[in-house]
Amino acid sequence: MVFYLIGLGLGDVDDITVRGLKAARSCTRIYLEAYTSILCYGLDKSALEDAFGKEVIEADRELVEQQSDVILAGADQENVAMLVVGDPFGATTHTDFVLRCKEKNIPVKVVHNTTIMSAVGCCGLQLYSFGETVSIVMWTDNWQPDSYYDRIKANLQRGLHTLCLLDIKVKEQSVENLMKKRKIYEPPRYMTCAEAAAQLISIAERKKALGEEPAYTADSMCVGLARVGWEDQRIVYCSLRQMAETDMGLPLHCLCIPGTVHHMEMDMLNTFRL
Repeated sequence: MVFYLIGLGLGDVDDITVRGLKAARSCTRIYLEAYTSILCYGLDKSALEDAFGKEVIEADRELVEQQSDVILAGADQENVAMLVVGDPFGATTHTDFVLRCKEKNIPVKVVHNTTIMSAVGCCGLQLYSFGETVSIVMWTDNWQPDSYYDRIKANLQRGLHTLCLLDIKVKEQSVENLMKKRKIYEPPRYMTCAEAAAQLISIAERKKALGEEPAYTADSMCVGLARVGWEDQRIVYCSLRQMAETDMGLPLHCLCIPGTVHHMEMDMLNTFRL
């Protein structure tokens, strides 16, 4: 018997591979990991249930991170699957499942699919010219980290592009509700390209105020991508200043900071110029 990690790709149920579809249909229980990403708007788990011919159980953050034993229970006696938007290894959460399976001597198989880490090439920037990927988190009034700036700077110094993954807040609790142990959750929030660009500009201004030459300025060029792999995906090439004022529409968004650009990359980027 096997525990399957099955990638769904970036769009909708039609993006699952034939191998992934066969694996899911062989399973007694199927879970849909529902917080590190989202599927195409209008696609609920009922569409997946129609494709697999059986119930799909939505697995939220609490179930995945704190109650993984519930998911893995019986996986040594029957096939169990975890469906993941994109590729199963697009988030460290799913690596943890592989390790847990190995600890419990549960056979595990991975069915790969498209992830933003490869699909980002649709904007024209070549994948082999990307450096370290960074995550940009949502700021609050009292918490404004900027550690990712140093990695963007290091990439730029080497002439490499940077893929910036933008923060997702799903099933988050307020401090008050956490303290009172009330299972009341905040509405889902997804960082936009405009918000990320504004934060990057703010960080550059901080560095300049401290007497440091910033790695980029508000006039530096960037690439905003929204809903990659969906029918209405959007790509925009413009300055950070312009991006901070651009509405890219519904999530999910990501942002790229180009390094040294080859003429062929520039030809592609110019097709998306704002």
